[in-house]
Amino acid sequence: MKPTWETSVTDSINTIYLLFSAYLVFVMQLGFAMLCAGSVRAKNATNIMLTNVVDAVVGSLSFYLFGFGFAFGSSSSSTSLTHHIINNNNNPFIGTHSFALSDIPNNTYDYSFFLYQWAFAIAVAGIASGSVAERTHFAAYLLFSFFLTGLVYPVVAHWVWSVPGWLSPHYSGRPVLFGSGAIDFAGSGAVHLVGGIAGLWGSIMEGPRVGWFDAFGKAVPMRGHNATLVVLGTFLLWFGWFGFNPGSFDKILVGYPGSTGQGNWTAVGRTAVTTTLAGSTAGLVTLFARRLLVGHWDALDVCNGVLGGFVAITSGCSVVEPWAAILCGFIAACVLISLNMLALKLKFDDPLEAAQLHGGCGAWGLIFTGLFANEEFVVQAFDADQTVGARPFGLLRGGGWGLIGAQVVELVAIVVWVSVTMGPLFYGLSKLGLLRISIDDEVAGLDVSSHGGYAYETQTVRSDQNYPRFYADYVRLKEESTS
Repeated sequence: MKPTWETSVTDSINTIYLLFSAYLVFVMQLGFAMLCAGSVRAKNATNIMLTNVVDAVVGSLSFYLFGFGFAFGSSSSSTSLTHHIINNNNNPFIGTHSFALSDIPNNTYDYSFFLYQWAFAIAVAGIASGSVAERTHFAAYLLFSFFLTGLVYPVVAHWVWSVPGWLSPHYSGRPVLFGSGAIDFAGSGAVHLVGGIAGLWGSIMEGPRVGWFDAFGKAVPMRGHNATLVVLGTFLLWFGWFGFNPGSFDKILVGYPGSTGQGNWTAVGRTAVTTTLAGSTAGLVTLFARRLLVGHWDALDVCNGVLGGFVAITSGCSVVEPWAAILCGFIAACVLISLNMLALKLKFDDPLEAAQLHGGCGAWGLIFTGLFANEEFVVQAFDADQTVGARPFGLLRGGGWGLIGAQVVELVAIVVWVSVTMGPLFYGLSKLGLLRISIDDEVAGLDVSSHGGYAYETQTVRSDQNYPRFYADYVRLKEESTS
């Protein structure tokens, strides 16, 4: 049947909204590149920027070929998805269709949805790249980036965001975990915790950078070389987060039954506000806390604090009030600072604090949602087009134990899944000598030892004429030192 004029306009506006959100999320890749480049030493700037480019290009192919199918592939596109769920034709653990977009578009997904989810997938790899920065073989990075975006992340996305997923909060004619399902609206767990745990295992297997600890076991500061790039990257990520969180509604023209003049268009604005408040609060708390701890105002720490607040609110951004977002950001800052102190004690080296920031704050975000989710907002976010009875919401809002229980299960499941997939991969690469570069290459810097020369011409202006300017110089000097 030919769609009505009103239906065509509605579908067109929703598609434009989703595509614009995808473009915003993709801008985050530029933000990651700038943040990472500024946070590492100048001799590794080209390498870290190239890894961010690789995340996009490798992630495009891996998510197209395998990832989207594993995340959202349903048993058929010929009838409604609800029909498949009722007849148990879908796998709650992993998708089994739509590989290489074989049946896209269908009744459930189209190309714009693929593009939006692709932007999420490459963000996961960008998170992990920070943990293993300045000491990783480039070939090894290509391998685990493909594996992370093609299998590890998509399986978690299927659990949480695909309607038949075993953690999904969507009812759609089937029982859900604890009568609730896990609420991870934009991915504190599915994106950030996955990337953080992957980075954690990579950093553990590689060990700290050369010179990170002195002979007495005391940490030696290795600050990033460019605060300007870090701040620029932070603002680009902030901008992109307005596609990441509000964009996760997928559709903007969805009205709420029983309300006057309210729909996704009102929830989108509230979600942008909660995102802003959480990040801002975390940044402010980090500013003063670090001032008390180290004795000066630290711009780089504040930037990480802001991002920690964004990571934490990402799970519950659509289902909490603005005041709760402020509390979320406050505790996220405390979590990040505490984990950074613990990392120093354990001699754990993560150049961008990615494991602490995305892993720790992502875990807190899941728990926060289980404590503070608003009942009305939960129904609006997940059941706006359905008629359902009461469902669990935040424990501290009187919503019972169902939601917080599902949140804890998601947290544990993600940690276990990423550990049993990425852990052995990093371990195998390490045992084969393919993961970490040599000490000589690391001291010289990845730019000159792996990428043909430094990112900045000023680095080649040295009083020592034997200092390598290009890769050929580096090889010659290395051969002379061994002869």
